[in-house]
Amino acid sequence: MRTAIATVCLSGTLTEKIAAIAAAQFKGVEIFENDLLSFNGTPADARRMIEGLGLETVTFQPFRDFEGMPEPQRSKVFARAERKFDVMQELGCDLLMVCSSVSPDSLGGIERAAADFHELGERAAKRGMRVAFEALSWGRHIHDYRDAWEVVRRASHPAVGLVLDSFHVLARGTDLSAIRSIPADRIFLVQMADAPKLDMDYLSWSRHYRCFPGQGDLPIDAFMDALHATKFDGLLSLEIFNDRFRAGSARSVAIDGQRSLIVMLDELRHRTGAPLPSVPELPPKAVCSGIEFLEFAVDERSAVSFEQTISGLGFQKAGRHRSKAVTRWRQGDINIVVNAEKEGFAHSFNITHGTSVCALALRVDDAPGAVSRAIALLDQPFQQPVGPGEMDIPAVRGLGGSLLYFVDRRTGLDRLWDVDFEPVEADDFTGAGLRSFDHVSQSMHYEEMLTWLLFYSSLLDVRKTPTQTVIDPGGVVQSQAIESRDGALRLILNASQSQRTLSSRFLSELFGSGVQHVALETGDIVTTVERLKANGVELLPIPDNYYDDLEVRTDLSIGEVKKLREANILYDRESDSEYFQVYTGILESGFFFEIVERRDYKGYGAVNAPIRLASQTRLAATPVVSGL
Repeated sequence: MRTAIATVCLSGTLTEKIAAIAAAQFKGVEIFENDLLSFNGTPADARRMIEGLGLETVTFQPFRDFEGMPEPQRSKVFARAERKFDVMQELGCDLLMVCSSVSPDSLGGIERAAADFHELGERAAKRGMRVAFEALSWGRHIHDYRDAWEVVRRASHPAVGLVLDSFHVLARGTDLSAIRSIPADRIFLVQMADAPKLDMDYLSWSRHYRCFPGQGDLPIDAFMDALHATKFDGLLSLEIFNDRFRAGSARSVAIDGQRSLIVMLDELRHRTGAPLPSVPELPPKAVCSGIEFLEFAVDERSAVSFEQTISGLGFQKAGRHRSKAVTRWRQGDINIVVNAEKEGFAHSFNITHGTSVCALALRVDDAPGAVSRAIALLDQPFQQPVGPGEMDIPAVRGLGGSLLYFVDRRTGLDRLWDVDFEPVEADDFTGAGLRSFDHVSQSMHYEEMLTWLLFYSSLLDVRKTPTQTVIDPGGVVQSQAIESRDGALRLILNASQSQRTLSSRFLSELFGSGVQHVALETGDIVTTVERLKANGVELLPIPDNYYDDLEVRTDLSIGEVKKLREANILYDRESDSEYFQVYTGILESGFFFEIVERRDYKGYGAVNAPIRLASQTRLAATPVVSGL
């Protein structure tokens, strides 16, 4: 199966798009007509550029409003097709993609359309070319792939074939069973696109919200299974229209496209046993059993105050690195690493971003396998020098240039605390009752969100929850949770188009995407809050209006609400499950901690997010906690 990507997927000029497509290791490219029209050169120049980068132009598209036109328009569209064939000859391309007509002048009728395509096939064949017909989901007369196939079948010409576009098929919820009976040699092109489930017209949905397989909600697996049943082994290409992609880096988006195809085809192989020799076989997705540690990059000035902050949260220094200015702080099953080195990765990260989370380490079943899978998915591996006898923990580049480490028990990487660190004698210590990492919240640029969703979902055995819309006083924030099936790993991705939201301001202050807050879990939030207050930790104040409303919208007693009010604890309930949240103030770098108690609760307290954000916005200009 040959894979390709359409230039319409990417931002930039045709030259920039072709360079990005080649860098992402594609071999085929669909040339979108507008990209060629705006190219400052001849089609022959474009061909030399494309072939010079090791690419092949597999399709020229789209040819619009062709079938069913009355005279004199019919003669004109055939003359226009001949001009397109001239361009294609210069481009070195033999396949013209024709989408179903939306013209108000077009006439219906399968036979009429089939006759038009038979004649177009005749003309194409004389040039050594072919044409492929696609049913647009908003086509005037033909909007179902089954009707498009009937046109192709009745056209009965070897130079006329079918285009199957996953968006147009799946957006309408069309039955997939008919695909299985289409002869594979009559399918000239398969275009892949996913999309979120949205209630809107097909045209707007298609033109603004398509995404790569695995980034949306459409049943891509079912589509691919039906296609596989035909024994199709031809051209599979990505065609995506997405406002975020057009605002992002062409190279990054092209790599995402390649990654999505690798994962999609590897999963097809595992479901069906298809050989797919052109697609690398991936190690399994990493099964994550939790977060081993978070690493903060600090400088000498901020190290003292930051360690005072986490000490106030009940953490105790548990170890010093044997050769570096790095300390381990621990409470329950939570490990926080404070890196104050004056050279190396963390130091560089601190110079760029200030005090911030520079690395996240995951406990997985197979750390070397996780990195091997990451490399096959075009993720960037990371290595740095280690001292004699110290552990070399495998890692890849993560969000905002941070690191994602992998630790496993099978290869002994879980011994890193004994090997790399000298223990620190502990005094009598009770902590604050914090037991584990609950979730890590990452803020990113709006156009990056789908990239990082794909990064995590392609690498780790996780599932995504429905996207939440959160109201911030400065705008709207899109929030997407990614979770392991047992909840051992929970990551929250946040992005906003508004520059005035808390997450966007964090990006400005941090000079890039990164971890904005970490939620720590306790079994008794009231006791934890008492200990934090005794340690001098300032907590985010919540307005009395919130608790007045809590008294009337929940069945909590007046006494229970009073306890929550006094402790600034937010509350949510779903059936018999309960969720309690409290926040520290915002630290200097925009980072903050959250403390949660879950009682069989699966969500993240989305109903409380506007209250929390409004409170944080009021205090953002005057941080209430020193340290970071």
